[in-house]
Amino acid sequence: MMSTTGSRAGRRRLSVALTAAASGVALLALAGCTPSSASAGDDKIGGTAHLSVFAQQGTGQDLATNAFTKEVAKKFNIDFTWQTTTQDSSVAPEKRQILMASGDYPDAFLLIPWVDQFNQVDVEKLAQQGVAVPLNDLIKQYAPDIQKVLDSNADYKAMATSPDGKIYGLPQLAETQHIQYPSKLWINTDWLKKLNLSMPKTTEEMKKVLEAFKDGDPNGNGAKDEIPLSGDSHDTLIPYFMNAFIYDPQNPDKGIQSTTVLNKGKVDIQANKDGWRDGLKYIRSLWQAGLIDKGAFTQNPAALAQEGNNAGPVVLGSASALHPYIFVSPGAKDGRDKQYDAVPPLTGPDGADYATYAFGSTPGATFLLTNKASKNDQVAAIKLVNYLFTEKGQLDGNFGPEGKGWAKAAASDKALDPSEKPAFTNLQLSQDAANAVQWGALSTYNQNAAFRGSQAVPTDIYDTSGYERRLFDATQLYKGHEDTSQVYPTWRVWPDPAKATQIATQQTNIDNYVTQNALAFITGSKNIDTDWNAYVKGFDGLGLKDYLSSLQTAYDKSRK
Repeated sequence: MMSTTGSRAGRRRLSVALTAAASGVALLALAGCTPSSASAGDDKIGGTAHLSVFAQQGTGQDLATNAFTKEVAKKFNIDFTWQTTTQDSSVAPEKRQILMASGDYPDAFLLIPWVDQFNQVDVEKLAQQGVAVPLNDLIKQYAPDIQKVLDSNADYKAMATSPDGKIYGLPQLAETQHIQYPSKLWINTDWLKKLNLSMPKTTEEMKKVLEAFKDGDPNGNGAKDEIPLSGDSHDTLIPYFMNAFIYDPQNPDKGIQSTTVLNKGKVDIQANKDGWRDGLKYIRSLWQAGLIDKGAFTQNPAALAQEGNNAGPVVLGSASALHPYIFVSPGAKDGRDKQYDAVPPLTGPDGADYATYAFGSTPGATFLLTNKASKNDQVAAIKLVNYLFTEKGQLDGNFGPEGKGWAKAAASDKALDPSEKPAFTNLQLSQDAANAVQWGALSTYNQNAAFRGSQAVPTDIYDTSGYERRLFDATQLYKGHEDTSQVYPTWRVWPDPAKATQIATQQTNIDNYVTQNALAFITGSKNIDTDWNAYVKGFDGLGLKDYLSSLQTAYDKSRK
């Protein structure tokens, strides 16, 4: 599966463009680091490139001995020196920041967005300091496949191109459809059948289904031990249900907790609107009726998985999650992992039936060249990354060599996307075998929708081998339910570095305020009827007006 494991780790993404805006770069500035050019004797093109690279290395992986490393080292005549950190998002960012602060940074960075990468403000500040090397000319001369993507994909070009028109780093492009529609609800359809219920289509039907799960003994053990609805503190169930009342853009998978939208072209938030209040009232009604697990908003994903994998009978009726293997383990002996199917967007009392949309890539840079690299090193590095934009580079880099990590699709195979022709099959190596022969997520640079859709995937969606198809098929229920006119295009907007730290602080404060009050209204510690006006007024003290004005300025500039 191409994205399942990555998407699970991706739930911890750190890289909203504004958050931690000054973290790593501020350290660099404090260290008084000044640009240092490579020695003149290193500028000759040709011969062996001596490339030092900072990268995040998977558990059990050794990039120095990795087969794909050897392949590209030979192909582009590169002698690699690796500086590595783990793929732990709680550790990797600090390691990168300390490295930058020391001034002893490498020639290049190859990063994974869901672990840690340079955000847009990092990129701009490093460019201003002369540390980040502009890539435009290198791409035009030596990287035709990168140039092709820049010319054909306006969103990717906007993500990569600084406001001054230069490209100082490249983000990964990953159009994983099931991640682009992150706020899903998965329901136990075996329970629906046992209770003679249909898949709920409206908020009222959903409430009746959850009541039946609570009182109808669907697991058949004679005890009222069923949990009708649950979630965790990361994949909160609020966005899914809120979308039946007002469009909710929150996407924890990409670190986006804010409710920022476009309201007739003006940047706005949803959390102070009447529709938001109505959505909270509905979720409150589920809570009051005992239909939501008490830990649904505060427990970690492991606790949710304990509910799904309960050692006795199945007790979990439904859960909000990016995909079901988050809360139930594959290959369960009793087949419970096959019982959960996605619930389409619910229709609310006023006809709203939205689905949250998220662009598939994270703005900023996962590949960045520094001024430590000689001209020869720069050329070799850009040729390497260009290879990662080719189909062969994607296949070998992500899965391993042909015949071992992937194979050409057979005529009888079915492509993941029915509109695409099957091109390849992921042979799904074990983790140990994969670590030895591929870079995995480190090499994911051009997985557009066509590439991903051309993967041949078995048709049994309830077998682990067909899991990618199960997620793709489920996502078709949500696709098209986003309100494109309200989507604030964070991936195209470059924030003003001078205001980035202030904006990041305001966003954090606003997000925390929204989250805390949403839970207070749902659980009843605040009265949504008598305390609502004071809650709305509270945004004034958080600098909401200035925050929206700053985002508006950045958005308007991105459209010019």
